[in-house]
Amino acid sequence: GYPESLTDPSYHAQLLVLTYPLIGNYGVPDEEEKDEHGIPRWFESDRIWAAGLIVGEVSTRACHWRAKRSLGSWLASQGIPGLCDVDTRALTYRLRNGVTLGRIVQGAPPFGPFKPILDPNVRNLVAEVSTKKSKIYNPNGDVTILAVDCGSKYNQIRCFIKRNARVVVVPWDHKLDPKEYDGLFISNGPGDPVICNELVKNVQTVIENKSCVKPVFGICLGHQLLSTAAGCRTYKTTYGNRGHNLPCTHNGTGRCFMTSQNHGFAVDADSLPGSWKILFTNENDKTNEGIIHKSSPFFSVQFHPEHTAGPTDLECLFDIFIDAVKSYKNNKPCVIDDMITEKLKFETTIHERPKKVLILGSGGLSIGQAGEFDYSGSQGVKAMQEEKIQTVLINPNIATVQTSKGLADKVYFLPITPEYVEQVIKAERPTGVLLTFGGQTALNCGVELDKCKIFEKYNVNVLGTPIQSIVDTEDRKIFAEKINAIGEKVAPSAAVTSVDEALAAAVQIGYPVMARSAFSLGGLGSGFANNEEELKALAHQALSHSEQLIIDKSLKG
Repeated sequence: GYPESLTDPSYHAQLLVLTYPLIGNYGVPDEEEKDEHGIPRWFESDRIWAAGLIVGEVSTRACHWRAKRSLGSWLASQGIPGLCDVDTRALTYRLRNGVTLGRIVQGAPPFGPFKPILDPNVRNLVAEVSTKKSKIYNPNGDVTILAVDCGSKYNQIRCFIKRNARVVVVPWDHKLDPKEYDGLFISNGPGDPVICNELVKNVQTVIENKSCVKPVFGICLGHQLLSTAAGCRTYKTTYGNRGHNLPCTHNGTGRCFMTSQNHGFAVDADSLPGSWKILFTNENDKTNEGIIHKSSPFFSVQFHPEHTAGPTDLECLFDIFIDAVKSYKNNKPCVIDDMITEKLKFETTIHERPKKVLILGSGGLSIGQAGEFDYSGSQGVKAMQEEKIQTVLINPNIATVQTSKGLADKVYFLPITPEYVEQVIKAERPTGVLLTFGGQTALNCGVELDKCKIFEKYNVNVLGTPIQSIVDTEDRKIFAEKINAIGEKVAPSAAVTSVDEALAAAVQIGYPVMARSAFSLGGLGSGFANNEEELKALAHQALSHSEQLIIDKSLKG
């Protein structure tokens, strides 16, 4: 996520230290590429905002099909210094004792006298990064969102446009008139919220206006500004929260979500007025991560639900905000706190714990064949043992690890066929069955048992991968249809059940073709055919093992 982080205005006047071992290996994508709304597709603003980049190891070569230049050349083109061969983890360990002012100095010591380092937080960094004039995105959207640009990221605009909102981006000191918008959004940005006193007064006027109540949503600095307008205090943290996987708990449901964060200031939750409540809390340091009004449609979060880079766990907050905006626009007030709780709650379905599980093993292995299913099956038995669940194993091969004495509670050295497996189920009465530890043989047997309703007859639950998922992936025709349904490409193919159908399909697809028998182990009649004679031989062999044969266009190089 370095292209996104470097172009995030929140990093303005900061030296960015990345602890990942290798940076720059995928280069930098095309800066000129835009999406359908004219927004740069791969960046969060129109320039690099970080004052410098410090990494452990940098890749001078870009190895990605989208790369247009290397990280180093991109930094150089914008006059941004970069340092490599630094133990960034040791540096970060030092920084965790308190974020410090720093500078990058070129040359060798001893250095001459330096001017004192100026604290960037005494400057109005928001005024430096904010847009100078208003911009409109998606002008024909359903609702109008007035976005106060304190250093906003492009992905916040994308998140609103994706929900068909008309977005009007305005400068940080824009006078807020509720008649101009359906919902108000206050973006992230750099620096100390105390510096933005003019914006705080503007927001205060909005949330205190009881005659024209409209939803308000703030992110990061926007959270601190809304909190200050509500009457809270903010403070500078020891080292802040910065990273893409920080846990935050929603107070209403108790559920924990992974979030992306970058902030050095926080809201003092103890100063929260009585009409407001805590929305999210950071699980690492217990700092406040969100507030919400108990009755009015005002809320904000300290983390970045728009991500990019980072986890997408809470992008749904944009859905909730837009839904609230639409409700208020139609004169149907709603309680956003209830909407968030309803959206985030998760009711687990408690399944009855299995007491005895049947595991279908790998079957016979010839010399030279891989024993991966023997390995996975033995691990499955051990996992059941750890959970104190009784295991019954069917495997006709005595020369396997999983059939070793003392591993499974009971072993049946029987062929893995529907007839024999039903007899074992009838005798043992397991409450569950595992089909995915025995390879193709076990999968085919499980599908047949389900077709014959044997599992239903003896009240046996299929654990792990559902039967339908097995059918969808093992049936070549269904699998191709599923792939096509999500817009991905597959080689031209046809499913046939006879030699004549195979020959006709090959003529239509065009030689050379690949013939594959469905629901079969590799090698059972599968192969390449360059002409009709070769395909006839393959088809006769394949259809002796399977009822279905797949004819694919050969893509062999």
